[in-house]
Amino acid sequence: MIGSSDAVCQIPVPPHLGAVVDLAPVRDRDRPVWLTLSEDGTISRWDMAGGHHESVGATAVPAEADREPWNDCRLRRHLHASHDGMFAAVVNDLGRFGEVVDLRTGEVTMDLDNQGDNEETVPFSLEFAQSRGRCVVIHRTDWNRLDVSDARTGVSLTDRSLPAPEHDLDYFHGALYVSPDGKRILDDGWVWHPAGIPVVWDFDPWVEGNVWESEDGPSRLDVCDRGYAWNRAMTWIDSVRVAVEGLDDGDATPPGARIFDTSRTARGGPRRTPMAVELLAFEGPTGPFFSDGTRLFSCGDNDLSMWDPAEGKLLGTVFDFSPTHYHPGARQFLQLTDGVARLWTA
Repeated sequence: MIGSSDAVCQIPVPPHLGAVVDLAPVRDRDRPVWLTLSEDGTISRWDMAGGHHESVGATAVPAEADREPWNDCRLRRHLHASHDGMFAAVVNDLGRFGEVVDLRTGEVTMDLDNQGDNEETVPFSLEFAQSRGRCVVIHRTDWNRLDVSDARTGVSLTDRSLPAPEHDLDYFHGALYVSPDGKRILDDGWVWHPAGIPVVWDFDPWVEGNVWESEDGPSRLDVCDRGYAWNRAMTWIDSVRVAVEGLDDGDATPPGARIFDTSRTARGGPRRTPMAVELLAFEGPTGPFFSDGTRLFSCGDNDLSMWDPAEGKLLGTVFDFSPTHYHPGARQFLQLTDGVARLWTA
């Protein structure tokens, strides 16, 4: 199937939302409901199908405007939404600070600080998840440490206040991705001497018992060695398979996708630790990656492409459409251009 730009609809951004700098999907709804972050810090809920929007909160995260770009990457504000849309987090990617806001009350429940140390090389590690029916936040609290906190109270659920040098981790945490079933964490971080090595581990054992699971727990494994590359596209295809951008060609990473099975392990990695099993590698995909649970979507500079991740086959292309966001519940892709939301539904 070949898509067409004729199938892309356009919805003007309501003037009352102001200049929108980021969006985040409210995932547990099949309607295209999004949170928006405006340039002035206002957080709004926008139901695109119904045409309704309302202000639900605000952020005052410091701008950190004095930072120099790293590798041509500039600091930017990034909006995260909890699955039910009741909490939002606004963080400075490639920066140090952020905060969590309870959108029911407007209260800031957590002031976030990742403590710096090469923070300009990675997005601010943060994702929402669910544990025993409550909303929790996974967030970077040091260059080599992640914690899980209750989103409503800010109370840490992974306290490691006692020194334990045997668990020290040589790993700079990067962008986080929670698997579709909520049971595993994918981390796009790097190790010195700089090499991008995404890792995965199980969420429930970490938050319910072994507070060191993200450092060296039995479920933790490396996905692959990306060489001098991180902050590149990756996504969960389903709750087992992961797609990573860039082919393995020695020191280079040509365009393409590598597919890994994180439920199976192999030995012999660069750090002599368990590694995921590589299922397939194929040329073509580039740019941000998304998945609807079956297909892999890649967003180049101009087009959206659909791929079969089991065979590496191109299934179709939506021309003249390069989305930056995906709403899993509504299966909707979004590109924000000049005050207009361009939308395509899978």
